[in-house]
Amino acid sequence: MLFRDFLKVAVMLFGGAGTALAIVAIAGASSEDSNLPIYMAVGWWVLAAAAGLWLGRRNVPSQQIGRLLAAARNTNQLPEVEPGAIVFNRLWPLAAVTLISGGVAFLLPQIPAIAAGYAIGVALTWRKQASAVEAIEGRDGVRFYFDRTPPFGAPKLLRTPGLRKIEPTQESTRAVEPL
Repeated sequence: MLFRDFLKVAVMLFGGAGTALAIVAIAGASSEDSNLPIYMAVGWWVLAAAAGLWLGRRNVPSQQIGRLLAAARNTNQLPEVEPGAIVFNRLWPLAAVTLISGGVAFLLPQIPAIAAGYAIGVALTWRKQASAVEAIEGRDGVRFYFDRTPPFGAPKLLRTPGLRKIEPTQESTRAVEPL
């Protein structure tokens, strides 16, 4: 699986988990006598969204993703395409937190409310990482794929040859003056 595709999928899954957890948190908190937990949860979500928007505002890879790209192993062979296994191996903690937090929503609605804020913040922080990785791939003429790693191990990438993007310069785009 291409690393940039994984990042796109991760953003969508974190956003979906945040939305689902927010819905069950509101449903669980609506059974209480006071609306204070709902107001506090919405305040936390606004704070998490603002932090995610601020941290994800630049079109450059984060330090962690930059280190992961720099440590990628060179290979000339395309890896096996296993998107389901890669997404599950890398994002199973998100599924576990979502299911566990959503399961206790009617007993303790604060737990899914807090987890929703974190999921929203991560989704907004990572929203431009895929395009930053794609820009690096186009500049360097490579593609980054996930390598097989265990679910508890650190992720590793493979660097394969790709197509280099050559952009025209200003001088080459100038019109030829008539004689």
